[in-house]
Amino acid sequence: MRVVVTGATGYLGGRLCAALADAGHAVRALVRRSSDVSGLPPGVELAYGDVTDADSLAAAFDGCDAVFHVAAVVEPWLPDPSVFLKVNVRGLENVLTAAKKTPTVKKIVYTSSFFAIGPTDGYVADETQMHPQKAFCTEYEKSKVLADRIALQAATEGVPITIVYPGVIYGPGKLTTGNLVSRILIERFNGRLPGYIGDGYDRESFCHVDDVVSGHIAAMEKGRVGERYLLTGENLSFMQIFNMAANITNTKAPLFHVPLWLIEVYGWISVFVSHITGKLPLISYPTVHVLRHQWSYSCDKAKTELGYNPRNLTEGLAEVLLWLKDEKQIKF
Repeated sequence: MRVVVTGATGYLGGRLCAALADAGHAVRALVRRSSDVSGLPPGVELAYGDVTDADSLAAAFDGCDAVFHVAAVVEPWLPDPSVFLKVNVRGLENVLTAAKKTPTVKKIVYTSSFFAIGPTDGYVADETQMHPQKAFCTEYEKSKVLADRIALQAATEGVPITIVYPGVIYGPGKLTTGNLVSRILIERFNGRLPGYIGDGYDRESFCHVDDVVSGHIAAMEKGRVGERYLLTGENLSFMQIFNMAANITNTKAPLFHVPLWLIEVYGWISVFVSHITGKLPLISYPTVHVLRHQWSYSCDKAKTELGYNPRNLTEGLAEVLLWLKDEKQIKF
């Protein structure tokens, strides 16, 4: 098939382009003129544009059979929160408009986020849960919830869209905010994060980037129109991740817990510094709001309908730690 991928130079989008090309599909990557395209595999066609530019999308989609809309601003905090609405919400609307005008497009796979499903304090949720929309930890979460409603509405109007919801993605690749686990492990193994994050109440659903990529391709091939599929994995806390990493590397686990209130203070200071330096912080206060909740999900539907098969977290984490070591990011 001829497929187009938005967000093609991002952490997930780049891995998706490579997997699609390996599977024999003709891949067109939507990239900005300023994007670093060196990580894209040879043979991928470049289409210059932006999800905020509707005309560029129409040109990029021309002649394509399927659209993977992966592009998003994935940050817990930005100095200008309107960017989330512009890219994550209006960007999806532009993609849908362009796809409707492109007769060859038979399938859209939209990459949402577990945040769009909502917190799961004390239980494990599935695709039937709708975000209560009473409160949001981050502007990113709010934007993905708004976009989720737009995608679901489009499906009721006959748009051939399938929505996938990755969990906390980890694995080798670009060290962007979307690769948060790797960035936190780097802080941990370099002594800048000496203790556990909070008391271990937080619970996230961790999924390997290559499994999520496989889930996307399966959603194109087998996903039902208008359906939601959680591409998640094992539900653990960062405390358990740190213990697992210590066990894998034969290093000592942290000896104490850093309370969330202290991390939140650090987050506020980091945001203040960011306003001065222009560099986005690793930890901001909205991140702590996320850690005060649980985000646990079941991916049984994706396993049954898509053949989604997330790897064991111990296996995946061992791979990531070795990769970080080879990249000279950590020592053990």
